Amino acid sequence: MTSTTAPACPVCRAAGPRHFGRFDGRAYWRCDRCEATGLDPAHFPDKAQEHAHYLHHENQIHDPGYRRFLSRLADPLLPLLTAGMRGLDYGCGPGPALAAMLTEAGYRMALYDPFFHPDPAPLTNRYDFITCTETAEHFHHPADEFDRLGAMLNHGGWLAVMTCFQTEDSRFGAWHYRKDPTHVVFYRAGTFRQIAQAHGWSCTIPANDVVLMQKPAA
Repeated sequence: MTSTTAPACPVCRAAGPRHFGRFDGRAYWRCDRCEATGLDPAHFPDKAQEHAHYLHHENQIHDPGYRRFLSRLADPLLPLLTAGMRGLDYGCGPGPALAAMLTEAGYRMALYDPFFHPDPAPLTNRYDFITCTETAEHFHHPADEFDRLGAMLNHGGWLAVMTCFQTEDSRFGAWHYRKDPTHVVFYRAGTFRQIAQAHGWSCTIPANDVVLMQKPAA
């Protein structure tokens, strides 16, 4: 996606996202419908580059600081769950701390990550809830990913996402989140409301950078 073309938005599939700007030599687009901003695919990292970057992350399962960070999502999600529910930690990374926290709370958890837990078997099952923390910003094809996540949810199930919401456009160029070479798409609160509406889900934002979307009961 370059400034000279206008394909569909990869988040909401609306036609004609516009050129947003160039930062550090890379082009970005903006969708006026869902308010997402993204990196021109010509600048996407390849799989080897992604993997090498992720190996520098130091997210350990028992790290108290990392667990406090993840509790921003776990705390509003846990009251919505009931005994016996089964969850999937999608994009769990090498240290699936959130899955460990939810397992300790009494829930059965499956893991999937394209680099660190690549077994596709969990993707053939259905779940009562799916967590997706610090993962959605890496999606090269976000609309397809949200379709996949919705298909794996049972009716009445929850999709819990945590990603750093974009704020003022004036801060975008200097934003640390944009400068991560593996972050290719950026969402606002309104983006998730658009995603939820397109799928017929409810949408609540219990805290900054956290969204809970529920698939309707059958």
